[in-house]
Parts: sequence; structure tokens; C-alpha cells
Amino acid sequence: MDIEQHKKPGDCSDMSEIRAEIDRLDRAVIALLGQRFKYVQAAAKFKTSATAVRAPERFTAMLQQRREWAAEEQLNPDVIEKLYSDLVKHFIAEELHQWQQEHMITQE
Repeated sequence: MDIEQHKKPGDCSDMSEIRAEIDRLDRAVIALLGQRFKYVQAAAKFKTSATAVRAPERFTAMLQQRREWAAEEQLNPDVIEKLYSDLVKHFIAEELHQWQQEHMITQE
């Protein structure tokens, strides 16, 4: 995963260079999301209940922090909040499924 900037946006001489940089960045973002998901999966073993997996207070605080980071990067906080809300809801569902499987195994 290469997130180092190859060319600055203003240094690109044509659309193919712009698209190449966007593709490179998107690949890096997706790789980072994959790493994030591995941490989510690892977190399941530390959770003591389904409520702990869902962690509604943490979810709300996390979204607020992402909104602030978005504003710092001059991005639309509403868009970033929706993106993270959708992503993290999916990750929570995956973590809950994993937690339930592990919980059932320990009770057998």
C-alpha cells in the first residue's frame, strides 16, 4: 500500500495522471479499511456482551470525532458521517456475528 503522494494534483499534466493518482489513493484507502476491519475482528474477543459489541456511546462519539476530522480536511462532515456510519454499522454486524460464534463455542 503506497499512500505517499506521487504527484501533487497541480503537477498532473493530464486526466490519465489524475486518474492514476486517484486509483492509487483509493487502493490505499481500501487497504487501510481492511486493516481496520482486522482490528474490529480482534476486538470481539474482548467484548463481554452483545451490547458491548454494539457500544452505542462509542459509536456516537466516534462519528462526532470523524465529523471534526472531516471539517479539518475541508470535507463535508455530513458525508463523512454517513460514510463512517454505514461502514461501522457493517463492521459492528460482522463483529457481533463473530462474537456470537465465539460465545456459543465457549458455552458448549
